[in-house]
Amino acid sequence: MDPNRIIQALKGTIDPKLRIAAENELNQSYKIINFAPSLLQIIVSDQVEFPVRQAAAIYLKNMVTQYWPDREPPPGEAVFPFNIHENDRQQIRDNIVEGIIRSPDLVRYKKAEERDPLIAAMQIFLPRIQQQMIQLLPDNSHYSVLLQKQILKIFYALVQYALPLQLVNNQTMTQWMEIFRTIIDRNVPAETLQIDEDDRPELVWWKCKKWALHIVARLFERYGSPGNVTKEYFEFSEFFLKTYAVGIQQVLLKILDQYRQKEYIAPRVLQQILNYLNQGVSHSVTWKQMKPHVQSISEEVIFSLMCYKDEDEELWQEDPYEYIRMKFDVFEDYASPTTAAQNLLYTAAKKRKEVLPKMMAFCYQILTEPNIDPRKKDGALHVMGSLADILLKKSVFKDQMELMLQNHVFPLFMSNLGYLRARSCWVLHSFSTLKFHNELNLRNAVELAKKSLIDDKEMPVKVEAAIALQALISNQEQAKEYVKPYVRPVMQELLHIVRETENDDLTNVIQKMICEYNQEVATIAVDMTQHLAEIFGKVLQSEEYEEVEDKTVMAMGILHTIDTILTVVEDHKEITQQLESICLQIIGLVLQKHVIEFYEEILSLAYSLTCQMISPQMWQLLGVLYEVFQQDCFEYFADMMPLMHNYVTIDTDTLLSNPKHLEIIYTMCKKVLTGDAGEDAECHAAKLLEVIVLQCKGRCIDQCIPLFVEAVLERLTRGVKTSELRTMCLQVAIAALYYNPDLLLHTLENIRFPHNPEPITAQFINQWMNDTDCFLGLHDRKMCIIGLSILMELQNRPPAVDAVAAQIVPSILLLFLGLKQVCATREFTEHEDQAKDEKHDAEDNEEIPSDEEETNEVGQAMQENHGGGGGGREDEDEDDDDDDWDEDALEETALEGFSTPLDLEDGVDEYQFFTQALLTVQIRDAVWYHSLTAPLSDDQKKQLQEIYTLAEHRRSAAETKTIEQQSGYTFDNKGLITAFNFGGNAPGGN
Repeated sequence: MDPNRIIQALKGTIDPKLRIAAENELNQSYKIINFAPSLLQIIVSDQVEFPVRQAAAIYLKNMVTQYWPDREPPPGEAVFPFNIHENDRQQIRDNIVEGIIRSPDLVRYKKAEERDPLIAAMQIFLPRIQQQMIQLLPDNSHYSVLLQKQILKIFYALVQYALPLQLVNNQTMTQWMEIFRTIIDRNVPAETLQIDEDDRPELVWWKCKKWALHIVARLFERYGSPGNVTKEYFEFSEFFLKTYAVGIQQVLLKILDQYRQKEYIAPRVLQQILNYLNQGVSHSVTWKQMKPHVQSISEEVIFSLMCYKDEDEELWQEDPYEYIRMKFDVFEDYASPTTAAQNLLYTAAKKRKEVLPKMMAFCYQILTEPNIDPRKKDGALHVMGSLADILLKKSVFKDQMELMLQNHVFPLFMSNLGYLRARSCWVLHSFSTLKFHNELNLRNAVELAKKSLIDDKEMPVKVEAAIALQALISNQEQAKEYVKPYVRPVMQELLHIVRETENDDLTNVIQKMICEYNQEVATIAVDMTQHLAEIFGKVLQSEEYEEVEDKTVMAMGILHTIDTILTVVEDHKEITQQLESICLQIIGLVLQKHVIEFYEEILSLAYSLTCQMISPQMWQLLGVLYEVFQQDCFEYFADMMPLMHNYVTIDTDTLLSNPKHLEIIYTMCKKVLTGDAGEDAECHAAKLLEVIVLQCKGRCIDQCIPLFVEAVLERLTRGVKTSELRTMCLQVAIAALYYNPDLLLHTLENIRFPHNPEPITAQFINQWMNDTDCFLGLHDRKMCIIGLSILMELQNRPPAVDAVAAQIVPSILLLFLGLKQVCATREFTEHEDQAKDEKHDAEDNEEIPSDEEETNEVGQAMQENHGGGGGGREDEDEDDDDDDWDEDALEETALEGFSTPLDLEDGVDEYQFFTQALLTVQIRDAVWYHSLTAPLSDDQKKQLQEIYTLAEHRRSAAETKTIEQQSGYTFDNKGLITAFNFGGNAPGGN
């Protein structure tokens, strides 16, 4: 996933003119593997504008909230709902801590007042270290510069996440900026050139420069770039741009000129200089100063950084596998001057119209010169591939790209230089979305990538070829057909490369290929899985496994790939049966060695093996898992839940045929509810008990009901932090009410807890009524409505029910209102998704008119949305009720993905269930009916009639199977069916 493409889309979402197109782009991309980790990469990148990083943080937060847990398909559907791929989830887990550390306050939503003690201390300390710095500056000795570096690190820590304007006024900042400029501009002692070049970056003089540059780049990007800052920094940003930006940039241009003339500049210093210039491209004052030098910077600095270098060649020859690791490690990019150069070129080409044509002409000249240095060819192709998404949207260039591939890339596949063959594959990957006019060129591209994958002797070439081939297949429908006859040798080669390189990016490629060629893969699934199992066993049992983190990632990728194969062949029972024995060996190996970090993955494998049927061997696994989790830990209970749900719902007959099965599941749930596994695991345990009760209605599990109800209600007697756990525990008892009302009431009357000698019936009823507004999503609201309807219809009502009579119907009406909003929002979202599927090929143009300032619309929109201060939304974690309502309308709750018979298309209809119950009460017990309906307002009475009308429509639709009538109705007064009598003190039936 190209981060630059995501960055441009995120930027568009905060620009009113570009928002729709940008949201379309994101909605077409978010399901692509590696999208979510790319968002994290953007969030932590100092080279990306702050509003874009904030947009990425919000987008990632929403993705994690909605799509993190695995979910089952809706009843009657075979397609699984989207969730973030496990490989992406693992990347996020691995890097989230670093991401939080490196993210600025607004991205982290930290409160500004948390900095008050620091500000108080720095009011005394900052002037002192400034004076110390001024005294140290004339002394360029090692010890002096070491102290200077420490002072710079202190200043950087102070301003890294928020700029304390009460500490740093304009006069103070001017003094500091002069200090930074002096340090950046001064010469490093000549004798340092005697030191080996690899060791020079560690010298204190270069480190001191690096920190000074780090500070000015951070100040410019975060607080000094008008249009890209929050409201509190408006004034400072204007002052910074007018007062400092050009002066600092002048020094940086001078250093770049030194680099151009082959003087040594430390890589991190070069990287920070390029980051600063990247920020300056958008502003007229800095651009005017930069513009005369841009061509020489592009051709002699950026281009040289993007060419294949001696150190690349050395690593390729000495350790090609390490070369592959370095090239595919996204976090290596953050400190890389090559990446900074690429970003600067991309920004300049996108925003300033004179840059792209000149750079393309320069690259074409190199590509067409007969005896040019091959490394320059690599650089030219690197430049063009980096600009691919801009080139493919510019009418003047996009039609030339196919010819460029044909004339300058295809021939390089025959080069005797491995790095040029690898670069050619990378370029195909970069231009994989190109609309080919000549089908032969597409066929050649696919054939060359395939041949490089299978026949090339150099492993870095094979890796790039694999990624290029998969990108072409994903983006070109015809390419998929070309490769179809060669799926077996391609997959075999991919497996070989994965085993050799242990590169996790390639397990992604395999997974995507499996999804693209599910029918073809089915025929070789057993061989592939056996092969993957052997690689997994080798990795897991290698001596260095425990010390090398990459091996864990690699092994995890293998398990995900096997899981993908299981999903692809789930309709082929005979293949699944063969795969089951292989997977059980893997599961056994992980459990035997107690490799806890793979428990989630093996539980996912077990889930995939039990989605259609459950073999005797898989039932034996239930007992094994019970023993393992008894001794290991129950913190993985939530990961067990999909498998447990299958044991209950896929093969209920076998579940009930042996009392031991239910006993194991109940004991596990009870242990979670009485232990310290946390409320998320406890919610899952309660949900599993609810699923059992609903699944086994009419199946004679009466002896289990008191145990289940007591377990959840006992949990409610101890501290509960979240409404989710409270309602989930209540829901188990509500399910028991639906299972057998008399049995539940008898159970409640007989339960006694130590702190209260009275039966808990009244406590349960009161808690339920108090929490009806906390039941969210479709299933939970439906369950609550059905339960309240049963309660309302009871003939032998406990006194506690009479006491809450006035609350029952209003609570049900509120629940129906929530259901209506969920359904309406989902229908609207489906229509929107259909509209967003349309592709927009309009030419992209974000160029700034020559020498002008970038429009502030993006920044202003961001400022309006997020204005106010360095602390972000202080109530971010305390959303008000309206926000909660909107969020709940969009998605099912995390747990209702675990379906029950009530959720089936032909399950109980809550509208008919409720109206029938109330009509029964109206006919049978006029006094009770009056108690229930007398407190209703006119609006509530109207809503009640509308619900009855809808219930009748739904009954009619169910009888006639008229699909059109099932899509929802608009409530109005026309055609209402009168059902309920609200007149008089104690009305009877109609």
